[in-house]
Amino acid sequence: MTLLHVENLSLSINDTPILNNVNFTINSGEILGLIGESGSGKSMTALSTIGLLPHGSSTSGAIILDGNDLVQLSEKDLCDIRGDDIGMVFQEPMTALNPVQTIGDQVAETLRIHTKTSRRDALKIARDTLNRVGLPADQFPLTRYPHELSGGQRQRVVIAMAIALRPKLLIADEPTTALDVTTQAQILDLLKSLVDEFDMGLMLITHDLGVVAGIADHVAIMRKGEIVEAGPTVQVFQELNHPYTRALFDASSHIPDRKTARADTPVLKLDNVTRDYPTPRRTLFGKPGYFRAVDGVSFTLNRGENLGLVGESGCGKSTLTRAILGLDPITSGTIEVHGQKITSQTTTARHIRRHMQVVFQDPYSSFNPRHKVARLVSEPFHLLDTPPADARKRIDAALAQVGLNASDADKYIHEFSGGQRQRIAIARALIIEPDLIILDEAVSALDVSIRAQILDLLADLSDRLDLSYLFISHDLSVVRAITDRVLIMKAGKIVEQGPTEEIFQNPTQLYTKQLIAAAPNIDLALEKREHAGV
Repeated sequence: MTLLHVENLSLSINDTPILNNVNFTINSGEILGLIGESGSGKSMTALSTIGLLPHGSSTSGAIILDGNDLVQLSEKDLCDIRGDDIGMVFQEPMTALNPVQTIGDQVAETLRIHTKTSRRDALKIARDTLNRVGLPADQFPLTRYPHELSGGQRQRVVIAMAIALRPKLLIADEPTTALDVTTQAQILDLLKSLVDEFDMGLMLITHDLGVVAGIADHVAIMRKGEIVEAGPTVQVFQELNHPYTRALFDASSHIPDRKTARADTPVLKLDNVTRDYPTPRRTLFGKPGYFRAVDGVSFTLNRGENLGLVGESGCGKSTLTRAILGLDPITSGTIEVHGQKITSQTTTARHIRRHMQVVFQDPYSSFNPRHKVARLVSEPFHLLDTPPADARKRIDAALAQVGLNASDADKYIHEFSGGQRQRIAIARALIIEPDLIILDEAVSALDVSIRAQILDLLADLSDRLDLSYLFISHDLSVVRAITDRVLIMKAGKIVEQGPTEEIFQNPTQLYTKQLIAAAPNIDLALEKREHAGV
C-alpha cells in the first residue's frame, strides 16, 4: 500500500534551485534509502516532506501522504501532522534534545501536544516507549537528563520521541553517523524492527552505502537536487547503471596509495599510562571511590607511521587523547613526546606541545566563525618562541599543501564546504611542522567522495613530510585504509594490537571479532540479501 508519493517535487530558496523534479514512493512497512553527497538535496527533501523549510522557500509538485497533499496544507495542519503522522530522527541527538528537560518529559511532550492525554498517562506511555527502544526503567529512569546518557542512548531517546504516537512515516536523517559500529548496528536493528512492528514507512538518509545495503528495500541516489538512479537496493547496487552511482561505490572502498617503509624513531611512547576519576562517596564518612578510564596503556608510535585507535564509545579513547595532548593529567605511567617525558607530576610545556597538533571531528565547531582563515590557520604560532616573520607566506604554503588557494586565507569559515573546512583544519595542524597529528574522527561526518579525497591528502602528507598519525575512528573501513597498525581498546585497556591487515584478517579477541562483524559491509550485505531473496 502506497504511504508516501512524491511527484515532481521542485524547491528553490530565494530563487536558488535546490531540488528539481524529485519523484519517489514509500510503501507501508518499507524502507527507502536516500543516498548522496553533502549538498545533493537529501535533507532538503526530508524537510520538504515534514514542512520545515526555511523562509524564502518556494515549492512545486506534490507530496502525498496517505491521500493528503502536504504541499497544500497550512502551517497549522502541518503542526498536527508532525509527530503524529510523521516522525523525525535528527542526525545529532544532543542538539535535538532539550538539555534542561528530563527524557521522560520530552517523550511525553509529543503525546500531550497531539492528544488529550494527562501528564501521568503520557509519562506511562513514555516509559513503555523508552522500554521499547532499549532503555529499561531500572537503568534509565524518566528523571534522567540528556547529558547523563551516551550518544547511542540519546539517539534512542530521539527515536522514542519520534515513534511515541506510532507515526505512519518515520524520517531518519543520518541517525548513526556519529555512533560506533556496535551502537550503529543496534540502532539500525531497532529501526528495522520498528518498521516491521508498526508497519510504518522509513525514509533513511545517509551517505554510508554499507548501511543502506543492509537495511533498505529501495534506494534513490541523489545528485545536485535530482534523483539520478532509483530502484530495489540489490538491483541498483549490482547494476550500477549511472556513472555517479559507480563513483560513490568506488569512493566508499577507496584505499590511498602509501609508502610502506617507516623509520624506527619513536615520536610518541606510552608506558603503563592510567587515568582515574574520583567518584562520589557512598557513605557519609566513607572514602571516595574512583573510576579507571585508562588502564595500563602502553604503545609506541614511530616517525612516519599511521596508528589506528579503535573502540566503542566510553572505552577511553578520548581520555587517552586528552592525556597525550596535555589537556588532562595522568594518574600514573609516562608519556614521551619527541623524546621528552611527561609524567603525572608535570604539565606539558609549550616546547613539547609544539610537536603535536590535532584535527577534530567537526571542523566548523573547532573554528571561531568571526575570524578569517588566515588567523585561524596561524593559531598554533603561539606555541613558537617567536612568531615567524614570514607568517603570511607560511599560511599560504600551508593552504597550498592541502589543496587550497592563497586567496582562501581572506575568507570566513562559513564560506567553505565540509570537506574544505577539514582541509583548513589540517592546514592549521601542519603550519608549525609537528611530528605528530592526532586525528579524532576527522572524516566520520564527511560523505564518501570527500572522505576519499581527505584520506588521499593525509596519505600524501604523511609520505612527503614524514608525519606520524594517531588515527582515532569508529569507522573500521577508514582505519583499514589509512593505518599501518591498529590498537583495539575496550574498558580503558588495549585488548589487541598489531599490523592493521593482520588484525582485520585474523582477529584473536572476541571483542575485535564483534567490532569487525558489526561494521557495515556492502558486499556481505548484498550477498546475504540475495540469498534470502530480498
